[in-house]
Amino acid sequence: MKIKKFGKFLAIATLLTTTAAVTVVNVQAAEQDGGEYSSNGVVKFVPNTNGTDPVDPEDPTDPAEPTDPTNPDGPNEGTAGPLSIDFASSLDFGVNKISSNDETYYANPQTYSDKDKVTANYVQVSDNRGSSAGWSLKVKQEKQFENAEAKYNELKGASISIGDSKAVSNSEGVDAPTVNNNIVLEPGTAVDVMDAAKGAGDGTWISRFGNVEKVAVEQEDGSIKDLDKNTSVKLDVPGSTPKSAVEYRSSLTWILAEVAANK
Repeated sequence: MKIKKFGKFLAIATLLTTTAAVTVVNVQAAEQDGGEYSSNGVVKFVPNTNGTDPVDPEDPTDPAEPTDPTNPDGPNEGTAGPLSIDFASSLDFGVNKISSNDETYYANPQTYSDKDKVTANYVQVSDNRGSSAGWSLKVKQEKQFENAEAKYNELKGASISIGDSKAVSNSEGVDAPTVNNNIVLEPGTAVDVMDAAKGAGDGTWISRFGNVEKVAVEQEDGSIKDLDKNTSVKLDVPGSTPKSAVEYRSSLTWILAEVAANK
């Protein structure tokens, strides 16, 4: 009987030892198991009311400092708000001899204080509202070219036209606004320049007016000189319009608004 009891005790001890070993193995296996766990990332955007600086119309990823040939203090600041006009070229049609013939004068190209280059004239709009609501840009020539002190104080019949416009941007995957490729200004009347339908025109967009070319221009001394001109921006002046030997000026108002259908 003692032998049997000893054998029974040995069997129980063996079973307990085996059970403990299995438990240790199972615990170790649980500690070595992998698994998956979820966490989150988040970022939020709000409309940008700080305004946007001008950029190069040939490379909209490159900041630029355009000059204003009509203002020695430089161009006006862009408009405020997340939907803004950042810059619009002033149009300088140069110094020209008085003529009794119908004449077309081309605009001088856009120049820069930070770049040794010239480009086509342009207007820049930014839509940083984040609503994709669309927008419309127009331009209005406020009055005819005038000089109140001159005998002939108005260039009657003179007309500005802008063609070959192209919409360019640093934005990717955004529907472009449409551009008006045949702008003809009549004093007092607003004309379409760019239109972004709902869902289009987000980010910064430029309407670049044509290209710069060399044009032979007669100088005051009678010599001919090849000058950089924007042949897509023109001032047509009738030969029948008398001119005084003065500088004539006009002003352009650029008008940006959310498209009416989405207000």
